[in-house]
Amino acid sequence: MNTANPQLEGLYLAISALIRRMIEKGLFEPDDLHQAMAEARKVAEEDMQSSSLSDANQKAVLFPIDLLDKADGNIETFRMLARRIAKGQ
Repeated sequence: MNTANPQLEGLYLAISALIRRMIEKGLFEPDDLHQAMAEARKVAEEDMQSSSLSDANQKAVLFPIDLLDKADGNIETFRMLARRIAKGQ
């Protein structure tokens, strides 16, 4: 992630925390999260098929979807989540 986007880093972490809290309270199941992120990824990928986005920009579009898909577990820093995504975990 570009270091010029610290506000986005904070936003992703805030949304991740909200997702974890909803799961902890039983308002949301991890499977619901994964299904929602799979749907978001599918829509994004379909949209990008007809665009001329570079590979780097396509990865940038998918990054927040992948990051939020990881929000069902332990609290992690932004960099920890980003590393997990980069490693494909």
